[in-house]
Amino acid sequence: MSFGRSGKKKSVAFATATAALALAVGVSACGSSGSSSSSTSSGGSSTSSASSAKTVKLAMITASSTQNAFQEMADGATAAADATPGVKLTEAAPNGINGPQEVQLFQSATQTSRDGVATMTTTPDLFVRPFSTAVGQGIPVVAVDAPGLPGSKVTTFVGNSNTALGESLGKKMLQKIPANATGEVVFGNDIPGLPLLQARIDGMKKVIQAQRPNLKIVGPFNVGAEPTDNYNHWNSVVKAHPNAVAYLAPGDQDAVSMDRIEKQTGKHYLVGACDVDPIALQAVKNGNVYALGDPWHFLKGYMAISFLAAKAQKGTALPDGWFNPGSGIVDAQNVDQVMNREKSNANRVAFFKSTIDKELANPSAYLKPLSQAN
Repeated sequence: MSFGRSGKKKSVAFATATAALALAVGVSACGSSGSSSSSTSSGGSSTSSASSAKTVKLAMITASSTQNAFQEMADGATAAADATPGVKLTEAAPNGINGPQEVQLFQSATQTSRDGVATMTTTPDLFVRPFSTAVGQGIPVVAVDAPGLPGSKVTTFVGNSNTALGESLGKKMLQKIPANATGEVVFGNDIPGLPLLQARIDGMKKVIQAQRPNLKIVGPFNVGAEPTDNYNHWNSVVKAHPNAVAYLAPGDQDAVSMDRIEKQTGKHYLVGACDVDPIALQAVKNGNVYALGDPWHFLKGYMAISFLAAKAQKGTALPDGWFNPGSGIVDAQNVDQVMNREKSNANRVAFFKSTIDKELANPSAYLKPLSQAN
């Protein structure tokens, strides 16, 4: 089972840099990490401006090195560091979702990157105390993709509206489901209990139940988040529900698994999922997956590090509340454009440049209270 871009691209770099991180902080390596410093490759900064910029140390911590969604956020963080003279960035993630190990990596980062840490975690409950401790020590912290829970003291959250993403994907799927359709629509959930994924599911369900009332919603079934586990679960679910009208899920690996199942069985299913793993994008191009919700993970990582850099270098206050950078849908009409975007960080920056410029020019226009994050 291929892990896609993230599993291939980052494994060596993450392991190498983790050893350096462990030496620096005196703890054993429990995951994998990479580091980068500012350059002129993405931002086009001049040598003179780079030499005059204040040097700051920032970190980006994500939930796993094995999934494309998390790597997209790390890529965005790297691009922001490259575009900002003076920023020294460390990236870290466990080799597979492991909340306690991610907490340890975060705590290590607060010792080595005290100018600011951005964190995406699938176990926000484990981060309440570590976040609170870091904030209490005066370390700026930005939560990415999943907001900090009450008590964490983290008041800046960068993430798309997952409810809106789910609704958009649901509306897209209805284009392939007749108004009088009957039968099952099968849902999977990669991480039951994680609010951001549940919000996507709720958005899809809301649209389908309202506009296709004769369909029966089945699930969501726990299909697991890691690649092999996700495939095995989906294989069982499809065998148990072989004639479903559609198969829908909110996570990174679902489209990848369904693409593999279709190739192995020779059967075609109507599939909708989320995120832009390269295999999933190819599946959209080949017709094995109808549509993907694109949470713009790259942009979240980019904005989080940009905010932390401005705070560390210029004293600019972090946005207070939920900053929503937006999201999109991938289908046959735009998949080639998105595939080209995903070829390199330079392409990602070019794709999002106008959005980045607009959002950084007026962050308050994209800001809502944390209580409204969905």
